[in-house]
Amino acid sequence: MVITKRWAIFLTAVGVWTWVIWPRFGLAIWQDDRSFADGRPTSFLLVHAVLIGASLAIGTTVGVLGVKAWRKG
Repeated sequence: MVITKRWAIFLTAVGVWTWVIWPRFGLAIWQDDRSFADGRPTSFLLVHAVLIGASLAIGTTVGVLGVKAWRKG
């Protein structure tokens, strides 16, 4: 498959955007009153942690594909 420079830039930007947005969201979730009950993590925190982890993994993969496509292009 051939990825154009324009798509390579887009994919790289999506990867960067993911790493700009999700860690900040994770911090907000961590600080939310619903995240802990009696000093233990709640399902609210755990579900969001899984979503954030998956989003970062997907964003990283997309970003790496974009960088590789840019270098090949």
